[in-house]
Amino acid sequence: MAGEIPDLVATVRTGTGKGAARQTRRDGDVPGIVYGGGQEPLPIRIPFNVLMKRLKAGHFLSTLFNLKIEGHEDQRVVCRGVQRHVVKDLPTHVDFLRISPSTRINLRIDVQFENHSASPGLKRGGTLVVVRPQVELEVTAGDIPDHITVDLTGREVGDVIHINDVALPAGVRPTIDRNFVIANISAPSGLRAADAVDEPAAE
Repeated sequence: MAGEIPDLVATVRTGTGKGAARQTRRDGDVPGIVYGGGQEPLPIRIPFNVLMKRLKAGHFLSTLFNLKIEGHEDQRVVCRGVQRHVVKDLPTHVDFLRISPSTRINLRIDVQFENHSASPGLKRGGTLVVVRPQVELEVTAGDIPDHITVDLTGREVGDVIHINDVALPAGVRPTIDRNFVIANISAPSGLRAADAVDEPAAE
């Protein structure tokens, strides 16, 4: 049931300190460190363009990565901090934490909707309005769902779907302690227009 974990390729960084870090940046890489997991901290370097692509994709701090370093076993890591240039706002250093399979972490998980044809509201021309295409959940690193499923069976126009309406996998729970909205079934545009016309008359 585990979702696909993206690879992040890095190399070991020789030397530590500000001088070595500056040289790494001059070489077109971003210096970083991998720590935790009962192992010694490991200085690394990641190509600047690779890191920027990941940052622009969003949710960098809530994504579990498979860190690949030549000469080392693959490690699951999450980012625990990105330092940026105070003026240019470009990454200057990145910290990663090693994650064991039993570690509980917060990740953004995709939301998928099924049984559209079994929704009376959608059959009448209603529209599924997705408020949260992803939700942040607390999961176990060794058993990460690749998505959660919302069943649209029986959903009518005007129905609002909350997180408590969704059957989450065992051991998975939302990070937000409230019953937030995931989606709703909005009325067809023609029906909304008719209601707008009728409202003044009703008054």
